[in-house]
Amino acid sequence: MPEGHGTGLTLVTGADRAATAAVAAAVRPVGGVLVAHDLRGLGEGVVHRRLVDDDGARDEVLELAHGCVACTLREDLLPLLLRLARDPAVGHVVLLLDPGMEPEAVTEALHALVPAGADAPLAAVLALRGVVGVLDAASWLDDAGGDDALVDRGLGLTADDERTVAQMVVGQAEHADVLVVAGRCPSPWERVRLDAVLDRLAPRAVRLTVADSPASAPAVAADLGAEVVARLADLPADARRGVPVDAHAPLLRGQPPLAGDAGVSLLHVGHRRPFHPERLHAAVDVLLHGTIRVRGRLWVASQPEHVLWLESAGGALQIGHAGTWLAAADGAETWDDVDDERRAAAALRWDDRFGDREQQLVVLVHDADPAGIVEALDAALLTDAELARGEASWRRLPDPFGHRHADPCDDLPGGVESEPGRREGGAP
Repeated sequence: MPEGHGTGLTLVTGADRAATAAVAAAVRPVGGVLVAHDLRGLGEGVVHRRLVDDDGARDEVLELAHGCVACTLREDLLPLLLRLARDPAVGHVVLLLDPGMEPEAVTEALHALVPAGADAPLAAVLALRGVVGVLDAASWLDDAGGDDALVDRGLGLTADDERTVAQMVVGQAEHADVLVVAGRCPSPWERVRLDAVLDRLAPRAVRLTVADSPASAPAVAADLGAEVVARLADLPADARRGVPVDAHAPLLRGQPPLAGDAGVSLLHVGHRRPFHPERLHAAVDVLLHGTIRVRGRLWVASQPEHVLWLESAGGALQIGHAGTWLAAADGAETWDDVDDERRAAAALRWDDRFGDREQQLVVLVHDADPAGIVEALDAALLTDAELARGEASWRRLPDPFGHRHADPCDDLPGGVESEPGRREGGAP
């Protein structure tokens, strides 16, 4: 069941502003409120906010002291949602996310940040019914596997927005409980490939297909909205519904198919020896070509106490710290500090020498040779001779992962420390 109680909340996200807005309007129930923020003026510190209820639409221009997504969340969106949750006349809120607002960051804020005037995060007073993702069948696969920058496509929120289109569209689809696939693929074969990717990227999401854009056909939008509402009401008990998942959660949640289909495959790479830092640094390039998504935990020999988290979408990659291994003698985390799921997984796979240290990567491939990826990663592991030299020797290895910088808004949940020289994914 969704967290919270009382007022319901549905998030709607997508890259196509018009189609996503049409779906959001169609799922707003009688007595509900639609909240939308347009962040295209964020670089000038201006945000346009729209509220739609049974009485019509109200638009307002907000001027923020700092032009960033995190500031919009903290200064306006979270306090607004709190006011709506306390209004007995409001039964449901539909939150239409600007494409630049990543759904994962927003849902993490709902679960972690306490707005002014509240004594608990909003997830305690709003029942998050689910996340609806809207994607364009004709362009999504090319966007998800590419490396186009948002600013180069006129989609960046600020001039220094370093995110890519792939990071945006992959995150929107991956986080959804209901996926609306709008429009037609260029060919039936491309539709087969799109379905194969989505089966592996979002295995638990209910998928609805409409041949026309909801923005151009009001009747389609109305019928689709009713279907989306019905599917949200019928989600299984273990549906994600925006609940944050940390870096130590299982990587194959939802049991995605591991067999290949139409040239699309999902690789699970696991090893019980560390990576050589320089060879790994060279090998990660193989993960940025012909792949849609890579996620996982890394054990690098030069940092034997730290868990490194790697995440990529298309040609954009992030690497950052994700806590410490439980086996680290001086680690900050102990068995009592972690949840039952991580404790059980560590105990099940505990190694007498290395404890819970291991490599765990999942690679969603759509246009690359899976064997080549496996070969490149295998070659980056320590050799038997290097392994035998022991931890003291490993720590002296040159480490290109040793110098990192924090995301500008690192007080927002979900901020990562990213490897210099590769495109970051943090919101501006």
